[in-house]
Amino acid sequence: MKRTIVKIDEEKCNGCGACAAACQEGAIAMIDGKAKLIRDDYCDGLGNCLPACPADAISFEEREAAAYDHEAVLAHMAARKAAAIAAADTPAPKPEFTGCPGSMSRTITHAPAPASNNAAIPGHTAPVSMESRLSQWPVQIKLVPVRAPYFDGAKLLVAADCTAYAYGNFHNDFIDGHVTLIGCPKLDSVDYSEKLTEIIRNNDIQSVTVVRMEVPCCGGIEAAVKNALMASGKFIPWQVYTIGTYGRILK
Repeated sequence: MKRTIVKIDEEKCNGCGACAAACQEGAIAMIDGKAKLIRDDYCDGLGNCLPACPADAISFEEREAAAYDHEAVLAHMAARKAAAIAAADTPAPKPEFTGCPGSMSRTITHAPAPASNNAAIPGHTAPVSMESRLSQWPVQIKLVPVRAPYFDGAKLLVAADCTAYAYGNFHNDFIDGHVTLIGCPKLDSVDYSEKLTEIIRNNDIQSVTVVRMEVPCCGGIEAAVKNALMASGKFIPWQVYTIGTYGRILK
């Protein structure tokens, strides 16, 4: 039979997947990075996908096509839902890491530090115990992955990298109990907002603590967090601590 049915221009398609998400019948799927009509009888020709396309790659045409089959659509959508539930219940295989070993994401568990923890450092002989509170690696904002297991339910600490040197008890007062991200907006010359937005948007972050220095350029890290929180669309409690160059909390 001849009827109105979706037509997808694969040259214009940018692979965003918006049309596949908008199609309530599951007639469109992303295959090899392009939107494709997988079966004529799944398309009802009503056009929910049309306004979703940002690339103007979708139109409609009159052509010979199988009639819309509502029962087939119901069975198709039920099968998709069952597959999604099964996939959610199956742990994803850990991807093989092929990048720089120093950037490999991992969780850190600390053994109690011995009393003579600093005995090997020249000039340090007093039996001082200072256990690291760092719970994950990497810590640099530029290197940390957007998704990682340690972000689930995390209290996020976003700190200017100088703060840990200026404030002596930084591990105990700030890093302890937090997932730590550090950076310097002046030296990196980047806006961290986009990366932080993705981290906050894609993970169950419970709170955000910002620790910055009193110097003006450090305002960039505070602004990046503020912008990321707004862009994420989530309401998450956050607070800012400012460290003076003499090592005291100013506010």
